[in-house]
Amino acid sequence: MHAPFRELPYATAKSLRTIGKIRSVPEDFVVDEIPAYVPTGQGTHLFVRFQKRGLTTRDAVERIALALGGNPREAGFAGLKDRHAVTTQWASFFGATPEAALALKLPEIQILEAALHPHKLRTGHLRENRFTLRLRGEGIDAQAARAVLEQMQRVGAPNYYGEQRFGIDARNLDRARAWILAGGRAPRDRFERKLLFSTLQSTLFNTWLAERIDNGHYEAPLPGDLLRKEDSGGMFLNEDQADAARRMQTWEVSPTGPMFGAKMRWPEGAAGDHERDLLRRSEIDMDTLAQHAKYGEGTRRVARIRPRAVEVDTEPDALVLRFDLPSGAYATMILREICKPELDAPSPAHSQQEVPEVLDDAQT
Repeated sequence: MHAPFRELPYATAKSLRTIGKIRSVPEDFVVDEIPAYVPTGQGTHLFVRFQKRGLTTRDAVERIALALGGNPREAGFAGLKDRHAVTTQWASFFGATPEAALALKLPEIQILEAALHPHKLRTGHLRENRFTLRLRGEGIDAQAARAVLEQMQRVGAPNYYGEQRFGIDARNLDRARAWILAGGRAPRDRFERKLLFSTLQSTLFNTWLAERIDNGHYEAPLPGDLLRKEDSGGMFLNEDQADAARRMQTWEVSPTGPMFGAKMRWPEGAAGDHERDLLRRSEIDMDTLAQHAKYGEGTRRVARIRPRAVEVDTEPDALVLRFDLPSGAYATMILREICKPELDAPSPAHSQQEVPEVLDDAQT
């Protein structure tokens, strides 16, 4: 069981929207990675900050590694960034020098910084991403965009996984079901196996979140919810409904939803009942989760996101949106609330791709 992406409910008023087209050119979608820490200047791993255009993160990192004379398998990066964009991020390479990296001249890649660090850069090791997006078209409405963003400061945007997660025409989801649920042949590549298992987890998370919104449990906690502290990321069980509701309103905490896996922490009470019922309806049991634990042990994902450092500007032919989002969140989910493309057909604002726009979560 899963909720089709185009049927996922919005959190902001449907009457508030603007029409626009994104990604007319790669420069319309700019992502700058904000690291969780900076390299120390000493160690055996070289941290490189680079800008890429028209390349996947894996392709760019492989090119840099080979140019440095290293093994691409030993490289590390915090998250995958979209190919159809201009993106800046960090990666680490074993045994190289800053001087060698800064001297590189590679097509569609610009080396910006390089410094040594004791440890390899790991998935999810970033603080947030800064987005600069341009919407183009005759229907853009800066006032409507500001109104939606102001509403999101109160209720947030649903932290759905975007269409990119599921592949063109949801093919990744079909492949995941054929392998995991129907007993088909597993993909040969380990990364692909992890991606497909994560795809199944992601669609169930989207369904869980859609049901919370439809049932009126998006802006208020449920008894037994596992709540995440916005400042530290720590989780705790909701045992005081009134206090949890107050802290949600002030954005101290937010509910979390299931990325199902054998080692996932379960909520209790009404929240736990909802998640167990969802898993039952999905035709997945705990044995299946245990059998695939090597591809995803299970974790929790926060239900809502709130863009920070928001700016809305206008250019002669574009509406410019700037905001920060935590790692693992999709900027297209902010655009979805602003443009509400599913109210039209076909969607003017988004395009499906084989790779995720941003894939920073440690689960994948």
